[in-house]
Amino acid sequence: MNYIKDFKKLTLNDIAQVGGKNASLGKMIQDLAPQGVDVPGGFAVTADAYRYHLEENNLLGALKKLLKPLKKRGDLALLSRVGKQARNLIAKAPLPKLLIEEITQAYKAICKEVKVANCSVAVRSSATAEDLPDASFAGQQETYLNVFGVKNVLEACRKSMASLFTDRAIIYRMEKGFDHFDVALSVGVQHMIRSDLASAGVMFTIDTETGFKNSIVITSSYGLGETVVKGEVVPDEFHVFKPSLKKGFHPIIRKECGSKKIKKIFGLSRSPVVNKKVELKDALQFSLTDDEVLQLAYSAVVIEDHYSKLKGSFCPMDIEWAKDGKNNKLYIVQARPETVHTIQDKSHEIVAYTIKNKKEAQVLVEGQSIGQQVAQGKACIIRNVKDIHKMRDGDILITRITDPDWVPIMKKAAAIVTESGGRTCHAAIVSRELGIPAIVGAEGAMKKIKDGHSITIDCSKGSDGIVYSGTLDIKKTVTKVKNIKKPPVKVLLNIASPDLAYSLSDLPVDGVGLARIEFIIAHDIQIHPMAFIDPGAITDKKVKDKIAAKTHGYDDQQDYFIEKLAQGVGTIAASFYPRPVIVRFSDFKSNEYRGLLAGDIFEPIEENPMIGWRGASRYYHENYQPAFELECEAIRYARETMGLDNINVMIPFVRTLDEAKKVIAILKSRGLESGKNGLKIYMMCELPSNVLLIEEFANYFDGFSIGSNDLTQTTLSVDRDSGLLSSLFDERDPAVLKMIEMAIKGAHKSKKPIGICGQAPSDHPEIAQFLIKQKIDSLSLNPDTVLPFLLQF
Repeated sequence: MNYIKDFKKLTLNDIAQVGGKNASLGKMIQDLAPQGVDVPGGFAVTADAYRYHLEENNLLGALKKLLKPLKKRGDLALLSRVGKQARNLIAKAPLPKLLIEEITQAYKAICKEVKVANCSVAVRSSATAEDLPDASFAGQQETYLNVFGVKNVLEACRKSMASLFTDRAIIYRMEKGFDHFDVALSVGVQHMIRSDLASAGVMFTIDTETGFKNSIVITSSYGLGETVVKGEVVPDEFHVFKPSLKKGFHPIIRKECGSKKIKKIFGLSRSPVVNKKVELKDALQFSLTDDEVLQLAYSAVVIEDHYSKLKGSFCPMDIEWAKDGKNNKLYIVQARPETVHTIQDKSHEIVAYTIKNKKEAQVLVEGQSIGQQVAQGKACIIRNVKDIHKMRDGDILITRITDPDWVPIMKKAAAIVTESGGRTCHAAIVSRELGIPAIVGAEGAMKKIKDGHSITIDCSKGSDGIVYSGTLDIKKTVTKVKNIKKPPVKVLLNIASPDLAYSLSDLPVDGVGLARIEFIIAHDIQIHPMAFIDPGAITDKKVKDKIAAKTHGYDDQQDYFIEKLAQGVGTIAASFYPRPVIVRFSDFKSNEYRGLLAGDIFEPIEENPMIGWRGASRYYHENYQPAFELECEAIRYARETMGLDNINVMIPFVRTLDEAKKVIAILKSRGLESGKNGLKIYMMCELPSNVLLIEEFANYFDGFSIGSNDLTQTTLSVDRDSGLLSSLFDERDPAVLKMIEMAIKGAHKSKKPIGICGQAPSDHPEIAQFLIKQKIDSLSLNPDTVLPFLLQF
């Protein structure tokens, strides 16, 4: 054939004729099928076929004349009129007879191969030009799904050729300085996977927000993948840690169940794709099993390694996948290099934002954050692309979803907020490429945000994006990593939120000195741990219903607790891998536990919870030990199932040697033994008894970490929750400093390492200098104080 190339025969040398997408599919079919990566077959209608179609219908001169008036990209009305006329010229012109014959023959060959008469295919467009990065600004050309029958395939091919002149494609070429007629278009025709009967989505081999290279991010929803790509649903989201996956572990370090309210399924020829509501019972379940997530992640690693070898350097990938509901197999339907983080290298600097008055600010709406920035401007609510003339430079676009036709106004925006979508939807991808923040999946945004009002968008604090009312006081700091020198002590990080772990992993620290389990329980799990042990004790139906809603997707509620806790811990450990991460078991006080769902059932009311039932005293008590054992299982799961052997553990508030002995025994019974698979068990040194008997405690633990907050409280007998006594609470008190000095000397005498993870060195630089003079082994600091501390040296 002159104008058709089978995917199986394509090589990267064919890019100029078939485009990067089609060449990539052919390359994967040839090279990666033996490694278990399944790609649906198909064929490419070449760029020469496009040129042949223009020549046979004498369209070239008419198109040049039509596009000549387009000088200013700001004239959107003219652009819309010219683009529509150009598309009509190409789409309504009859295909040359030879092209009809070759496309028909190639389509029938697909049908014969899959043993289905008039089989369903996807018809996709791909611009071809030597220097044109066609992955940028996703969706410049059109895609047609569930196309079946020769007549419909031929029509879709004509429309695909015409889509070279979509408004967004015309603008893109004008901005990049490309001549419209130096660019041609290839059409890919690929067998359609029956994901309308199962699920589909997108995956990236890099975290698209932070550029963290060791995570595969998978999004999934029911039906065809268009709902995910276009942002019509909030999809399920999974993160898989690449280094452990390559070693044979099962490191799903994050799972979030999306709302998945609709799905696209096959329709009839007049409406080849239709929307259908997802039943609630299905929406509450994950659209992929864990095994399927890991299988997709494996394929992603194979694809990334393949392209990295071809390129000669790290090449993160943007991959579309689909599950066939008939044979339950997973397929890769597209793969292309991820563009944003490949182009933008910000590893030489660390950017931080501080919003000074956000505690007093009104929160209007929340969603998933994109872009790790803060932006301000006037809200511009647009319900339909026809109203794009309302958008002014610097406005914040508020809408339900975006599609490629919205790109011209998205380029004017200071930020974007959409009511639907996930991290891999169109709005998210384009906002990253534009370098502006966005919040997607912000339900109710168009009602809760008033048109024309000033708002502040905060995407700087992890995965949760927040829209505040008004213009808040923002401070931005940029630190050049090359300006940081190595200090005379190990510097570690205190971290509570797994959501911040990816972004904080760039900090030049030696690991994590304190990862707090209680934050994960409070923020991600939100249910009292004993509720998973004794659900029969809960009689309130509302509480039962809330627990059932939070644990949906899990047959066993204890599995929910173990997995969610393991995923939170695992995200932190993966972010800093292979640097060591010390995870402290839960140290809630009884009043804090009571704030969790069902907490009032399992918790006593104490007059002074600060020195009450907390820390180690809980772990062996009959009223909490079963829950502590669930914590242990979560740590073991993260270490052994996820393969995160950089996790070490720490026991807080150990009052006596007998308590140390009891807790160590429980840890051992749950498979957490010092030295086993490199595990180290540390103790918080935060009580006078710890300091006075530190050499004896050293017989049970591998090292210590000073908790300056509680050591100050217990040394001075000052309740640190008491506002009346706040003036007496001072870590710089001579008695406290003496305790710290004694602790360091005692640990070193026992040949055990000792650091500090309390608030003192973060709040008081002079204490940090004091600790260095005492030859402390490490300082674990709060994230906002790490860089100021390091820049002293």
